[in-house]
Amino acid sequence: MTKSKLEYIWLDGYQPTQTLRSKTKVVNDFSGKLEDAEMWSFDGSSTQQAAGNSSDCLLKPVACYPDPGRLGDAYLIMCEVLNSDGTPHRTNGRSTILDDDDDFWFGFEQEYTIWNPDTNKPIGFPAEGFPAPQGPYYCSVGSGKAIGREIVEEHLELCLQAGINVEGINAEVMMGQWEFQVFAKGAKQAGDEVWLARYLLERIAEAHSVSINWHCKPVQGDWNGSGMHANFSNSLLRTCGSKEVYEQVCSAFQPRIQEHIDVYGADNDQRLTGLHETQSIDKFSYGVSDRGASIRIPIATVEGGWKGWLEDRRPASNADPYMVASAIINTVRGAKVNAPA
Repeated sequence: MTKSKLEYIWLDGYQPTQTLRSKTKVVNDFSGKLEDAEMWSFDGSSTQQAAGNSSDCLLKPVACYPDPGRLGDAYLIMCEVLNSDGTPHRTNGRSTILDDDDDFWFGFEQEYTIWNPDTNKPIGFPAEGFPAPQGPYYCSVGSGKAIGREIVEEHLELCLQAGINVEGINAEVMMGQWEFQVFAKGAKQAGDEVWLARYLLERIAEAHSVSINWHCKPVQGDWNGSGMHANFSNSLLRTCGSKEVYEQVCSAFQPRIQEHIDVYGADNDQRLTGLHETQSIDKFSYGVSDRGASIRIPIATVEGGWKGWLEDRRPASNADPYMVASAIINTVRGAKVNAPA
């Protein structure tokens, strides 16, 4: 009889930014299949998701991946939170995604900062003052520039061993700031894998006695903030071959600025200033290859004959990918498009 460790992972009810919670269930001879992961429960009164006199919340398994960071037979079980009657909890962003046919594909570029708890600054920053201005750190190599690579490499390897579709990593513009990219065909799976990758990164940081700062502007001043750019497409964008259709889809975002900003992460006004490769939070623009726009039309889309994807550059690093995907899907589906013949 094999003992299997199932790590049930969910999002709590903390606002304005939810955080990850998890606990372990030990079972006999787990098959490794999602359908064999049982519903479980937790104390919602300890996670701001229920009152103490009616505290049980349910954990509904929605994704199952091997857990290569643990000895023995172990799995990561991503869960949705349900009320005790089986309905989606108000904090359950995944349940708002209307993409049952997985027509929407998402690639999330997750930026983050590795944080030194002793100095309360990014790793590599001196205890007093600042390092040299940003410029040499982006996609850098070498001592004094690429700080924390051992953590980033360990995270990449664990994600790949788990089967999470990380498609790349790179050092970012600020010292101690890095990025990983996750892609999936299906909005829910993309969200699942971003959250699981975040979970593994947090666990690796524990072992290295550092923390992960998800805030979108961890260092004030002339330093880049952290985002979670959302690359997205559906069958229309992948096949239309029409500049006009792309402009119509982009234009559908214009009247919905607030609806998107509301779910694009806390304190995003500190990051979306019109500086450091961003558009101002209260403005909307789009353009080909324009990293100062709200939505960038990648040059690869244009060169592919207007068949490809779009990049919403506004989501913050601390945003919930489920809610980001949900908002984008709703806007794209509501766009008034004159489909090409």
